[in-house]
Amino acid sequence: MNDVAVVIPARYRSSRYPAKPLAPLVGATGVAKPLIQRSWECARAVVDADAIWVATDDERIADAVRSFGGQVVMTSEDCANGTERCADALDRLGTMPEILVNLQGDAPLTPAHVVTALVDALRRDDAVAMTTPALRCARSTYAHLVADQAQGRVGGTTVVFGADHRALYFSKRVIPHLPPAAAQAEFPPVHLHLGVYAYRPEALRRYMALGISQLEELEGLEQLRFLAGGVPVGVVPFDPIAWDAIELNNPTDVAPIEAILKSRGIA
Repeated sequence: MNDVAVVIPARYRSSRYPAKPLAPLVGATGVAKPLIQRSWECARAVVDADAIWVATDDERIADAVRSFGGQVVMTSEDCANGTERCADALDRLGTMPEILVNLQGDAPLTPAHVVTALVDALRRDDAVAMTTPALRCARSTYAHLVADQAQGRVGGTTVVFGADHRALYFSKRVIPHLPPAAAQAEFPPVHLHLGVYAYRPEALRRYMALGISQLEELEGLEQLRFLAGGVPVGVVPFDPIAWDAIELNNPTDVAPIEAILKSRGIA
């Protein structure tokens, strides 16, 4: 993976959870670490530390990253989303890895093998602009998504894709709709989209050239810009893993994430 770099986009302002990258998460040893550090440690399981950059426009986040020895690239305040921030970071760094991985800063439970599989899939398929994971939901994950939806919260993003593993749509709603019998299955046929992408540098340039799409604005999902522009997105499906890969989207997600960190022995 020497030709792979990881960028973790992080912003301070968030309508659902302001200052989220600095939110403390307590692990198995009882030590609290900010979310951005746990995301950095997640990336560290895949590539060397000198290939990881936190991209932010906020000095508070930058100071937190430097305090645990991470690298920072300061990006524009005008970046509309994490993909734009990755494109901006790539321009500012001046480096041109074969593949750039965007590990969202709110997905500290992303398994390392998922990132590796995305990179491998992108190398095999020149036709897609990027690859991204779809994790088959366990019943507990599905229940978490549905409960958040019922309360008017966004608990995660779901994705549907075709037999060719090309994305059809991403949504902050739980898709597809399930009849009661399917919803009660041990593994309901719903795929959770994990917040990680693998791109080639030219895909980021193409993304910036497309401009913001209506679907992207309505759903608040950056990856929909590719689909709205007719650019194929490769989906790499995974069977359920041994833990719920919950993203930190709301303050109510802190407790279940901490419980998973402790159960997995993550310091």
